[in-house]
Amino acid sequence: MEELQRRLASVFDLAPYRRGSLTTDEENMTVPEWVPAVDIIEDDKEYLIKVELPEVPKDAVKVTVEGGTLTISGERKAEKEEKGRKVHRVERYYGRFERSFSIPDDAEESKVNAEFKDGVLKVHLAKSEKARPKQIEVKVS
Repeated sequence: MEELQRRLASVFDLAPYRRGSLTTDEENMTVPEWVPAVDIIEDDKEYLIKVELPEVPKDAVKVTVEGGTLTISGERKAEKEEKGRKVHRVERYYGRFERSFSIPDDAEESKVNAEFKDGVLKVHLAKSEKARPKQIEVKVS
């Protein structure tokens, strides 16, 4: 069954699956590897990519632009086990992540900036001036 899931995941370009490790014998489930959720929003001036990165420190996130591709990568570290605490369930994924996006033709690779606040990374990708719509005044005679 796991082999079938891997094949389907590769056909539909989904993240690979891993077996969940739970502390109870009652439940054993398959959990997808962590891929941060992304929203992509467009307006007249820019593309905005919002990436959910809860509990990921700013210095663990890297944004790069190369060869027409914008890549967001980083790592969320697992919580350290503490003496006297018992973990009953772990469903959140920890480890490295990477998301890549093709930069649209009407965007300027040189005008990318990013901000990180409240666990959300916002990457702004400016549109080129020639791609922006212009309003032309119509004169009445």
